[in-house]
Amino acid sequence: MADPRGFLTTRKRELPARRPVPVRIMDYREVYEQRDKDQLTRQAGRCMDCGVPFCHNGCPLGNLIPEWNDATWRGDNRTAIELLHSTNNFPEFTGRVCPAPCESACVLGINQPAVTIKQVEVSIIDEAWENGLVIPKIPDRLTGKTVAVVGSGPAGLAAAQQLTRAGHTVAVYERDDRLGGLLRYGIPDFKMEKHHIDRRIEQMQAEGTRFRPGVNIGSDFSWVKLRARFDAVIVATGATVPRDLSIPGRDAEGIHFAMDYLTPSNKVQAGDTVDDQIVATGKNVVIIGGGDTGADCLGTALRQQAESVTSLAIGHRPPDSRPDHEPWPLDPRLFEVSSAHEEGGDRKYLASSVEFLTDDSGYVRALKVAETHFVDGQRLPKSGTEHEIPADLVLIALGFTGPERAEFDQEFDGGGRSEASSRSRTFARDETYMSEHEGVFVAGDAGRGQSLVVWALAEGRACAAEVDRWLSGSTTLPAPVRPSTRALNVP
Repeated sequence: MADPRGFLTTRKRELPARRPVPVRIMDYREVYEQRDKDQLTRQAGRCMDCGVPFCHNGCPLGNLIPEWNDATWRGDNRTAIELLHSTNNFPEFTGRVCPAPCESACVLGINQPAVTIKQVEVSIIDEAWENGLVIPKIPDRLTGKTVAVVGSGPAGLAAAQQLTRAGHTVAVYERDDRLGGLLRYGIPDFKMEKHHIDRRIEQMQAEGTRFRPGVNIGSDFSWVKLRARFDAVIVATGATVPRDLSIPGRDAEGIHFAMDYLTPSNKVQAGDTVDDQIVATGKNVVIIGGGDTGADCLGTALRQQAESVTSLAIGHRPPDSRPDHEPWPLDPRLFEVSSAHEEGGDRKYLASSVEFLTDDSGYVRALKVAETHFVDGQRLPKSGTEHEIPADLVLIALGFTGPERAEFDQEFDGGGRSEASSRSRTFARDETYMSEHEGVFVAGDAGRGQSLVVWALAEGRACAAEVDRWLSGSTTLPAPVRPSTRALNVP
């Protein structure tokens, strides 16, 4: 194990320093300063190598956390990255954007601050890249089987890499001009710079994976023809249909979904010229939604020098410490201060949006809100508490309802979903990740609904194992998770 007394001698939880706020809001670079190697060694040494490591239970990938903590403490980066890669294709993604449910399940967290698992993880992969330890793994033989993966987000990339390494010929189709899905265009650079995606794509190309960006399956190329051309198809398109807010004044100018704001901003940071880009410069910005996407909008608006930014959440402010009804090792909902929240803006809770108010030209000028109160389990605006918040730009960041599936349904079902498929907005699938259509599999948010990057990776890996088994009769690929209960055979 790591330092046998580390959790006793190093009781303080230390995280890498973030760059000063006045400095970092002037650019879009990642917010953390260079990591202190000695600090990471100390933190890895706090791991107790538990007899029953509940961090495994908290991580859908089943990461071998005590083992690579031990290797990090001993300075053996080669062993650490081998252990990390054995369960996780892209730890540089999870180490930056995953909320780390493993840390909520850390046994040390019962009576001390949890081990800084996420920071140790990202330090292992970053050091491995620096030392040339991440190399292509080219398959020993080709099976002659072909697989199309639709979507190049974390689920699609994980499935593609696993199947390529199993010897299948894999082509990844992406409708955007660049690869990465929401990792590319949904997450700002200050959370994850895009060179992390680019070098993984280079590795996968060297292994044999083929990429087809700028191809929209269902529009540019038929789903049915794609299935006919390939031995198997994986739908990994994500859950990209935004949840709307239907209140009076919704059709006013200046009200946008979060992704319509974040995507152009990321394209500009990549060097593109975007016509009619939505910008927050000099505006009073209101963000409806208190989750990660709302925080991404906040950080972006502050970098664009908004006049003010107000973030609204309809529910109570989460507690600072674990509540009694979410005991260890559950992942509790706690009050969090992200890097964007450190940078500015105003956060309001129990804020129910009532009406968008407009000026004479039809542009939003304010949002009328009221205090939220709870009646029979429903969250309703409390009469008499209405007030206005100035708003020149409103960003709706209320999450996503499911995948875009109109073209898929039209081609395979003639526009009418089957009874099984109609149970949910996501794609129905069975216990092997296969949809109602033979040879068409579903992985990630397209099948389970909006979720975490770590779940997308786990499902991509597990789906790849099932595809390999279906094509070859057996598989040696790991399958860390089973599909969600939105499956064909679940009543």
